[in-house]
Amino acid sequence: MTTSAAEKRGFQTEVKQLLHLMIHSLYSNREIFLRELVSNASDACDKLRFEALDNAALYESESELRIRIRFDKPSRTITISDNGIGMSREEAINHLGTIAKSGTKEFFAKLSGDKQKDANLIGQFGVGFYSAFIVADKVTVLTRRAGDAAEAGVKWECSMVGDEAGEYSIEPYAKALRGTDIILHLREGEDDLLSGWKLRSIIRKYSDHIVQPILMQKEEWNQEKAENVISDEEETVNQANALWTRSKNDISDDDYKAFYKHVSHDFEDPTAWSHAKVEGRHEYTQLLYIPKRAPFDLWDRNPRHGLKLYVRRVFIMDDAEKLLPHYLRFVRGVVDSADLPLNVSREILQESKDVDTIRGGCTKKVLGLLEDIAENRRDDYADFWREFGRVLKEGLGEDQANKDKIAGLLRFASTHTDTADEGVSLRDYIGRMKEGQEKIYYVTSESFNAAKNSPHLEVFRRKGIEVLLLSDRIDDWAISYLTEFDGKQIVSVAKGGLDLGKLEDEAEKKEHEETETQYKDLVENMKKVLGDKAKDVRVTHRLTDSPACLVADEHELSANLVRMLKAAGQNAPETKPILEINPRHPVVLRLKYEEKKFDDWSQVLFDQALLAEGGALTDPAAFVKRINEMLLGKA
Repeated sequence: MTTSAAEKRGFQTEVKQLLHLMIHSLYSNREIFLRELVSNASDACDKLRFEALDNAALYESESELRIRIRFDKPSRTITISDNGIGMSREEAINHLGTIAKSGTKEFFAKLSGDKQKDANLIGQFGVGFYSAFIVADKVTVLTRRAGDAAEAGVKWECSMVGDEAGEYSIEPYAKALRGTDIILHLREGEDDLLSGWKLRSIIRKYSDHIVQPILMQKEEWNQEKAENVISDEEETVNQANALWTRSKNDISDDDYKAFYKHVSHDFEDPTAWSHAKVEGRHEYTQLLYIPKRAPFDLWDRNPRHGLKLYVRRVFIMDDAEKLLPHYLRFVRGVVDSADLPLNVSREILQESKDVDTIRGGCTKKVLGLLEDIAENRRDDYADFWREFGRVLKEGLGEDQANKDKIAGLLRFASTHTDTADEGVSLRDYIGRMKEGQEKIYYVTSESFNAAKNSPHLEVFRRKGIEVLLLSDRIDDWAISYLTEFDGKQIVSVAKGGLDLGKLEDEAEKKEHEETETQYKDLVENMKKVLGDKAKDVRVTHRLTDSPACLVADEHELSANLVRMLKAAGQNAPETKPILEINPRHPVVLRLKYEEKKFDDWSQVLFDQALLAEGGALTDPAAFVKRINEMLLGKA
């Protein structure tokens, strides 16, 4: 019963856009309204169960949690009720009148025009309630937060027809029972939903795995009326048990996929999943999924990512990020522990040895699952890598215990194919190594083309030695944690002196020594001209076509990583590059005998090498002036 006048409020701009989308674009997939509202009701029950761990009085006189669905043909309404946590007035305004989630813009950016896909994005972005307007032109919400007095109930109502469209009203409402009732006043043409058979089929299709019982009134055939008659007796229409507690033999692939869509709010089937019960010192059940697509907030620093945590089938928290390392934040699923206390908090999770054990077990299970996909389903793994490869690379620095496993899962572009496709594993590389090759070679750069055309690759291309091409922003940081794989040292072709080991014969080594002696005076003169710009100048044999290149000292940060750190506002150590010159190049040969313009030629050679590796000139105007003077001198 209403106790005072209703207050009218306008929707947040984003909500208006969303309502317009629901009404005009997503009708073709209208069944999702029930999936989303039932899922929200289940979450409300889970939240009550969790809060009641510290305050059993929240159950009031009703400790059995359930969801009810009823329909009324004369009034053309469908009502979804739960006896979960409910909402206060402030919560109703925040949850139903605004979208507080940071991903609102991303939601609208993700809309593709494909109605099937767009409809399924709704739950993923936490805006499932508004799907009610796909089938209803008016929605009434009656709610009371558990523990509040009956008079503290709230009535929220929104109509999308007439002058009030785009507004909602909110007013006090005396509600005897805790929880939420959502009453959908159906649009014209939606009467087929006023059927027990239709509603049951939708529930079994989308919500069979919901833990709470979903109750509907029984229907019996009346011979005289020649129609189904609704009785007062209720029946449970879903399985109403925790899927992960059932035997794997009793669960179909469709069951696993449906449950994944419930826990992840994803619209696609998962790439793979693992369901296992772990027994021993610590007992827990894990059901872990690898998604097919990256979530919109994968790179958002604020949202929490994690698994749903249950303790002895009691829901504890939605995003227990401590159960998996951060680099596996894309994994979805549940963990049900038999050992953790029911009043576990995020602080306890931080310090618990039991959690460390679960974390270790889940991590190994996920990495093992990825290894299986990589080995037996190569196309699926290629898709996975495109979506989550950059995140997985973070594990090289975060998870030393599993570094070798992670390294085996990495994929790279390489000079073997000379395409940007990242399909080469370190084992693939080792399998193609030339006889006598002892190291795995790589080059890093800001883009694939810059890496592919790097002057540092010239001698490797001439000798047919494969080089990995790394161009992700994270690559320089990640590869610094990976110094070897399968007994092979991993080295940058742009760091330190060139050492090809057994790939270089004695005659070549002797020729190099003689060339260094011949160019000793030139090198010394260039050092004087360049001064503090270069740490050293030396003759190199890594170049065949370019006159010069810059390399970093073996134990210093690469120039690419230094540039990225500075661009991110980080303090990067000041490093000076080493200039290496190609003694066979005409420019260097000319420089050997140049006197008049020696300083200018030396400076231009250094600046060209800096530009070729993606660096920025400290004095571009001076570079242009030198080039112009040299061009005029040749004219």
